[in-house]
Amino acid sequence: MMNQEFGLTQEYTNTQYAPLAALLAYYATEKTLEPLQSITSTAQTGDFSLAEKLEQLVVSILAGCKYIAMVNTKLRPERKLAQVKRISRFADQSTLSRALDELTQTNLSQLEAAVRQISDECSRTRQHDWRAFLELDFDLSALPCGKQAEEGEKGFASGKKTALCANWPG
Repeated sequence: MMNQEFGLTQEYTNTQYAPLAALLAYYATEKTLEPLQSITSTAQTGDFSLAEKLEQLVVSILAGCKYIAMVNTKLRPERKLAQVKRISRFADQSTLSRALDELTQTNLSQLEAAVRQISDECSRTRQHDWRAFLELDFDLSALPCGKQAEEGEKGFASGKKTALCANWPG
């Protein structure tokens, strides 16, 4: 079991990804990303194995990188976050991109199986007691969103415009 300690330090360098560091420590303890180790490649080059590169891609997604190119500015400087993964640094975006380019059909099948296994183990619906109801909450109200809404855009819902006051109690 890995012991991680989180708190304030007097160091000049720290991480802005403390919640992600805690999540990665939890993943390591629970061996959540271990199925990625089953993805093998004969073209192992550089400082990282294919499985480590794939894990770093998962970390980049969790860190909010929308594109692989963002890894260099978001994750590369994060030495403290890398230490949680027991590595000295994160791979360069070009290394991660090449790893994806070099995936074979066999690798893609292995990746699909690994992602399915991770999903099955983490999915709450897979662990749900089906003798009871499963509640899903969908917001179909089509209420207008403001400029502050993340990635919100003006548009239509079900092809109909919804009047501002139509969904508000009156």
